Amino acid sequence: MTVPFERQFRFDPSAPQNLGLRNILDRLSQTIERDTLVQRTTQELCEGLQVDRVVLYYFYQPWRGQVTFEALRSPDCSILGSTGPDDCFNGEYAALYLAGRVRAIADIETEPINDCHRDFLRDLGVRANLVVPVLVAGNLWGLLIAHHSQVRPWPAEDIERMRQGAETLAQSPAIAEALFKD
Repeated sequence: MTVPFERQFRFDPSAPQNLGLRNILDRLSQTIERDTLVQRTTQELCEGLQVDRVVLYYFYQPWRGQVTFEALRSPDCSILGSTGPDDCFNGEYAALYLAGRVRAIADIETEPINDCHRDFLRDLGVRANLVVPVLVAGNLWGLLIAHHSQVRPWPAEDIERMRQGAETLAQSPAIAEALFKD
């Protein structure tokens, strides 16, 4: 007896031989969901705050990370893939962000910040900087960062909008589940 063609290739996710494929498909679906959420969040923040750039700096290991998502007002200001200055972000700064620190700098030229941080921001064309931690299950998963090329005060509404964006990311099941699978 010959099995009809359409039955030969029917996918049964509960079949033992398909569990590995099911896991791959689940992970891919979570990745797409996570990436869509992060891209939408950064884009909405960039437009809502009317800044030059909003990025997600993702920590792939303790205190080492890179810009994995960005929303830009102009494509010529991309820093996608940037890892930042190696010696600037350390355990001391990480502890501050783990405690929920939000850093709003209206003008990097007048703010008392580390020279390596100021030089790095200058090289990126940044004059104003707003940083909010993305805390997932008590871990510093990433930093949501707004950059602007001109002096810019950060009103409470802008800071709250960034906090809400970080909270949206932190509460996403796709992000929380990825944290524990990575």
